[in-house]
Amino acid sequence: MEATIVKLKAVEATPETFKEFGQVIQASADGEEFGPHDAQLDLSQGTPRLYIMRLRDQALKFSKITHHASVTQCLGGIGTDIAWYLGVAKPSVVDPNLEHKGDNVLKARSGHFFVPPAVDSVQVFKVTGPKFLKLHRGTWHAGPLFRPHAMDFYNLELSNTDMVDVTTYNFKKGNATMFVIED
Repeated sequence: MEATIVKLKAVEATPETFKEFGQVIQASADGEEFGPHDAQLDLSQGTPRLYIMRLRDQALKFSKITHHASVTQCLGGIGTDIAWYLGVAKPSVVDPNLEHKGDNVLKARSGHFFVPPAVDSVQVFKVTGPKFLKLHRGTWHAGPLFRPHAMDFYNLELSNTDMVDVTTYNFKKGNATMFVIED
């Protein structure tokens, strides 16, 4: 079955436009006290890991989307002159004992339960300038995606996030859908 192409218009990531998915963290004056403009992190489930992640050939399209149910994650592009993109959908981790979400509740390999994101719930954000995106725990994300051949990103998560807390949903298999970003 051939995938349906869904074209998504990228929206600039600002504190207001991105608030349902996380936070946009921007520069603040040195010495400013901690407050709501700072990343509200949850790294309590393990050892934090801050590293520089080198990505290659991340075209402006995707069919897979991932979430981390136990941790917040921060991503920031290195080099403020290059725009990058992130596909997102709201968190959909559920407690099947408290919430009935229908027959589409799935169990992740890590043991939590979730509802796959709907095709029409996916949005794309464009990140320009010196910003970090802090993703709420459980926020679905695809990317970072970008035009250059390679790009480096700061990544803050847990030391074992990609081994024990990664759940991926494949829209191509589940919905015969592929997303393409329009800028």
